[in-house]
Amino acid sequence: MIERLLIDAGPLVAFLNRRDRHHSWAREQLAEAKPPLLTCEAVLSETCFLLARQATGADAVLELLERGLLKTTFALDQEASRVREIMVRYADLPASLADACLVRMAELNAGSRVLTIDSDFRIYRMLGRKVVPTRMPAE
Repeated sequence: MIERLLIDAGPLVAFLNRRDRHHSWAREQLAEAKPPLLTCEAVLSETCFLLARQATGADAVLELLERGLLKTTFALDQEASRVREIMVRYADLPASLADACLVRMAELNAGSRVLTIDSDFRIYRMLGRKVVPTRMPAE
């Protein structure tokens, strides 16, 4: 069974920004991944925001989507109740909308793994107590 990867904003930013400290790691991960990597619009929005200082940041994100490396498969309007529960549960972190969407996507995609650099994913739980499977850089 091929592992399905869900991708967070951190690895996308690192992949597209050569000066990011996780750039090499992100390049390796995306080179090894079988496309498409699943994500959501909240992650894409966060990524574009974080790359706003780069002239071609948002364009590069949309190009990854157009080329089929990324695919948005999450319908927030259908999952809003569960996403809201996740955000309320982790309000003390606080959990971003993108993080809560990825946790929900992990719940919906059995056998998936979240590609992230966000250590909060070590705290988040799926369906109450299951660890969210992740792939993170070794620190």
